[in-house]
Amino acid sequence: MRKQMIENAAFQVAEQVRTVEDVIDAALSEIAELQGRMMRARSVSGVGVRTGHDALQHVAGAFTALVEARGGMGDCHAALLTAKDAVPGLRTTSFGDAECPPSKASADLRIVA
Repeated sequence: MRKQMIENAAFQVAEQVRTVEDVIDAALSEIAELQGRMMRARSVSGVGVRTGHDALQHVAGAFTALVEARGGMGDCHAALLTAKDAVPGLRTTSFGDAECPPSKASADLRIVA
């Protein structure tokens, strides 16, 4: 019973780590899109390069901060892999093909006669 509770808790942590990693990647993609739209808007409007430059710098700073956060989550992931060795019952447990749960669920469905 306790072993199952520990495994469930570890799986929930691993799932949440994956979720956070995916959200950061999505946010990076959205910011990159925003930067491109800002550049196109400046070009289409024909305004000078200084117009909106401060806003572009803030967006670039947010992008850089998210890249740092992404690296931090990678470090967290690695630290959790190391920490699992200290938890009895988790040393031989892994989730998915690698050391974290797969990003999409899959099941082997078979017809039973």
